Amino acid sequence: MIKKGLKVRVLTGKDKKKEGEVIEIDRTNNRAKVKEINMVKKHVKTTKEKKGGIFPKESFIHISNLKLIDEKLAKKKEAKK
Repeated sequence: MIKKGLKVRVLTGKDKKKEGEVIEIDRTNNRAKVKEINMVKKHVKTTKEKKGGIFPKESFIHISNLKLIDEKLAKKKEAKK
């Protein structure tokens, strides 16, 4: 089971074979945000408080395209077998 804070590897898509840490999970849509993976550009309008521009940010990726590679959890699973 993929949870926030665990390390995962991307299996398909433009970021294939890259690894990163899960920073957010959307359980209703079976999607997760992974740090520095699936980056998209967000256009932000200038306001009184913030300067506008084009900023890169992570987008959600489907959980089926991720593989858990966290060593601690893998050892626990092997011990149970």
